[in-house]
Amino acid sequence: MARVLVVDDDTTVREVVVSYLRAAGHDVEEAGDGEAALVTMRAQAADLVVLDLMMPGIDGLEVCRRLRTTSDVPVIMLTALGTEQDRVAGLEIGADDYVTKPFSPRELVLRVESILRRSPGGPPGLPPVVTDGDLLVDHGRREARLAERPLALTTREFDLLHFLVAHPGVAYSRDDLLQQVWGWSIGDQSTVTVHVRRLREKVESDPTTPRRLVTVWGVGYRWEPTAAAVGSASDAAEEG
Repeated sequence: MARVLVVDDDTTVREVVVSYLRAAGHDVEEAGDGEAALVTMRAQAADLVVLDLMMPGIDGLEVCRRLRTTSDVPVIMLTALGTEQDRVAGLEIGADDYVTKPFSPRELVLRVESILRRSPGGPPGLPPVVTDGDLLVDHGRREARLAERPLALTTREFDLLHFLVAHPGVAYSRDDLLQQVWGWSIGDQSTVTVHVRRLREKVESDPTTPRRLVTVWGVGYRWEPTAAAVGSASDAAEEG
């Protein structure tokens, strides 16, 4: 059972979301505005936040921005805004996912459980710890370090990095990554684009000229192993 905080100034929407999440077995708290949400999170951190984008006073974007200064708690944005630019805004400041109003409460519950359903060792078939040169990703500890420096990653950023580093040299389309990392059979490809952009800002020495998380034109993205990692792999192959 996870503790989920639902934040929406629309009482009807909030009540519906809360009832579905409780029916799914979650411990749910609720807040009617951004200020109440921040107070609730300071009192007792949630495992996940469902956060309305458009609220009077402190809106959802500002709540997410403040949460990201101290926490990597997963955030799912609820947005009534239809343009890609509006949807991407929440992802840019660190939201893990978004659902556009009007939405199916069952779909929202599935999105929540997709994020929460993470085994300590990582997804089946992936090594729990992967390395590439000076980069280490430890799924069990939910920790990534670059040159011994901890990386501040959101839930989806971490999962995307873990997946790509575990498959060096393999090109994946955005649809592939939505299915493998997000667990979606259908979704907005801009979600992947934004997360890749944010990852590059954290793992590349020059995000404008990426050397590790590279674009494969006409396909998608590929994790390019460092020269040191390639050399180590070659040496091991020769010794074998």
